[in-house]
Amino acid sequence: MNNFRPSINAIPPVVKNLIIINVIMLFATYVLEMRGIDLTKILGLHYFESSDFRPYQLVTHMFMHGGFTHLLFNMFALWMFGRVLESVWGPKRFFIYYFVTGLGAAALHTFVNFVEFHYLASKMLPETVQMVMTQGTEIFHQGKNFSDPDAGKLNLMLNIPTVGASGAVFGILLGFGMLFPNTQLMLLFPPIPIKAKYFVMGYGAIELFSGIANTGSNIAHFAHLGGMLFGFFMIKYWNKHTTHFY
Repeated sequence: MNNFRPSINAIPPVVKNLIIINVIMLFATYVLEMRGIDLTKILGLHYFESSDFRPYQLVTHMFMHGGFTHLLFNMFALWMFGRVLESVWGPKRFFIYYFVTGLGAAALHTFVNFVEFHYLASKMLPETVQMVMTQGTEIFHQGKNFSDPDAGKLNLMLNIPTVGASGAVFGILLGFGMLFPNTQLMLLFPPIPIKAKYFVMGYGAIELFSGIANTGSNIAHFAHLGGMLFGFFMIKYWNKHTTHFY
C-alpha cells in the first residue's frame, strides 16, 4: 500500500466536513467576539479543576483554533494525510480514529497538567492555593495575575483553555506513517525527501523533548503526543482484529 495515491481533487466526506466545521467555528469565534461573547472560553478545554471547565469541552475544543495560521496548518495536514486514511479505512473507521485520538490527546494533556498543577501547589502555602482557586478567575478576567510566579502560573493553568485539532491531526500523521512507512515526503525546511516513518518518529521525538524542556510553553506538546500514542494503540488493536468498518 506504500504507493497509494488518492486523486488530488477527491476529498472524502468526513475530512471535508471536519474542515468545513473548523472553518465555520473560527469565523463564529471572530463574529461573536465583536458582540462580546468569548467562544474560546466557552468551548476551549479548561483544566478540570477550573470553575470554567465543562465536560463537553473535551470534544468542542477540537473545533476551536487560536487564529487563522493555527487553523490553516491543522486543516492542511488533515486534508493532506486524513483523506488518504479515510480513503483506505472508510468514513466510519476514520471518524472513530479521529475522535479517539483527539480525546486521547486531551486525556494525556490533562494528566500532565494535573501532575504539574499539584507539583506547583505542593510548593505553595495551602491558603495561597485556595486564594488562587477562589479569586484567580476574577483576577485573570481583569487582565491581571498574581505577582508570585508559582501562583501566577497556577492561575494561568486554571484559566487559559486549550484549543485546536492538533491532537487528532498528530494521530492522523502517526496513522499515515504506520500505513505508508516508506512513502517519501518532501520537507519544506530543509527541502529534502524523507520517508514517512522517519518523519513521524522525528516529529514525535521533537514533541517529547519540547514538552519536557518547555513546561511553560503555550503549545500543548503532550496533547500532540497523546494523539500519536492513542493512534498507535488503536491501529495495533485493529491489526489484531479483523472487524471491518464500512
